[in-house]
Amino acid sequence: MASNGSDRPPVIGITTYLEHATFGIWETDAAVLHRDYLDSVRAAGGNPVLLSPIGDWRPSTLDWLDGLVLSGGADVDPARYGQPPHPTTGTPQPLRDASEFALLAAALELDLPTLAVCRGLQVLNVALGGTLHQHTPEVVGTNDHLPHVASFGKTEISVTPGSLLGSILGESVSVLCHHHQSVDRVADGLYVVAQAQDGTVEALELPGRRFVVATQSHPEQNADDTRLFTALITAARARR
Repeated sequence: MASNGSDRPPVIGITTYLEHATFGIWETDAAVLHRDYLDSVRAAGGNPVLLSPIGDWRPSTLDWLDGLVLSGGADVDPARYGQPPHPTTGTPQPLRDASEFALLAAALELDLPTLAVCRGLQVLNVALGGTLHQHTPEVVGTNDHLPHVASFGKTEISVTPGSLLGSILGESVSVLCHHHQSVDRVADGLYVVAQAQDGTVEALELPGRRFVVATQSHPEQNADDTRLFTALITAARARR
């Protein structure tokens, strides 16, 4: 008997990196992603699919998705928020910037449940008119948010009572982070719903939408806590 589709896992698109990579016998440009994102979506009950940084992303080409994850990665081009690059800012990745800004615009038009992670939070803030601190250690005076290369630091954050994030995680939680940039001016319409002890913006929400939550930390790195991904999947099921 054919299924009517109501019992299928929600399909969650996850943005990917365009990087020079080595795998098997090959060394070539590739679209890649940390597996932790896939495992987190699957553990929460969704079906993860990879979204290429090369593509035609509009509402009419995304209406098959049930939810979206904007993954972490390279710095957003500071030209997108009207600033020259800081000496520590990474080389712009125009293909990824263009695809993710288009994906986000389409997701917002479709009211697609969206979880934005690290760079994804920064994409959301910049796309809606905000700006970034290009090197957070100069602002807070420590490297706590980026302790070592290829490692994650533990940060205690306070979550706003009554926020959507607060209903998911509670008012205080320890998170894993790896970033040297962070929110400066918050875009109109976005609300800060979590901060680190040093004042760094750790989460944003966009009220009036089904589910738009952005975290500066990396929830996919904590396999023992899938609450954010579960909340995304729940919102995706409700939309469908």
